[in-house]
Amino acid sequence: MNNVTQLAFWKHLLTPNNYSYSKIPDLTNKVAIVTGANSGLGYATTVALAAKGAHVFLACRSQQRAEDAIERAKAEIKETYPDAATEPKMEFLELDLNDLKKARDAARTFVSKGLPLHILVNNSGIMATPFELSADGIETQFAVNHLGHFVFTLGLLDRIKESQPSRIVVVSSMMHEMAPRGGIAFDTLNDPTALSSITRYSQSKLANLLFGRALAQRLASEKVYVNIAHPGYVESNLANRTGETYGSFTGKMSSLAPKVFGMKPKQGALTQLYLATSPEIEERDVRGRYFIPIAKELQPTSYGRSVELQEKLWTFSESLVKEKIGA
Repeated sequence: MNNVTQLAFWKHLLTPNNYSYSKIPDLTNKVAIVTGANSGLGYATTVALAAKGAHVFLACRSQQRAEDAIERAKAEIKETYPDAATEPKMEFLELDLNDLKKARDAARTFVSKGLPLHILVNNSGIMATPFELSADGIETQFAVNHLGHFVFTLGLLDRIKESQPSRIVVVSSMMHEMAPRGGIAFDTLNDPTALSSITRYSQSKLANLLFGRALAQRLASEKVYVNIAHPGYVESNLANRTGETYGSFTGKMSSLAPKVFGMKPKQGALTQLYLATSPEIEERDVRGRYFIPIAKELQPTSYGRSVELQEKLWTFSESLVKEKIGA
């Protein structure tokens, strides 16, 4: 049964938000990485973390877009957060999630800096793109949304454990409820006729959720708190290639609808900021849990709760990464 049919989901729509920017604690001396940080939710997350004193790395493909985002963020922090640090600390970290070797190299580049890592927000993603293969010959939505983050996160994991107490936030989506029968179509991952574009997206979001829960289980004895966020329906450029997949009319509607009905990124980022910064996470020992806006816990679907499926995905991912880049 999908969560949208459950009373718990509808009750959440009527309850107050559980987090706000005023509740974000001081993050001085904390180091954070946010993937896809130059726009949308990633940018809003970066601004909030940096405004509270964190040293934030914007993990993006484009250095120019990241540096432009840093300048915008500095101006926004100065205007919006008058009590913020005089000079927010933000840096570019090159990360291409479409290429597993580059994802691994990005993690190694960060580790070589000798800094701790207290917060990792796996925010970046693509949605409803035409069928394509990644640099490693893997369906792109699965490659970018799941496998790239899988490699990047595991490459940083030793540093994250050294820096504990620390947090890992995996951004998934309620669209995980629309994953195909069986949850993950392992055997037909690269078959362009097996699934629709939006179902491939849903599959990748289920993979995010399963990865987060599996990682939380593996870190149960550490003070590393891994949790999963559905940010909500947010105005962003996530669906900017929908027109290529479904035609110009659908593409225009996909671009227009979030602007009319969606939350602003600053509001949508609050759930992942809650998981990344709230003292409650450590106080309540919150691990491997799934949250919807704003900072409200909800049970995922039966596929999302399946330990068998999460372990199958972990083994599959490890094997595929080893096949493609030997690590």
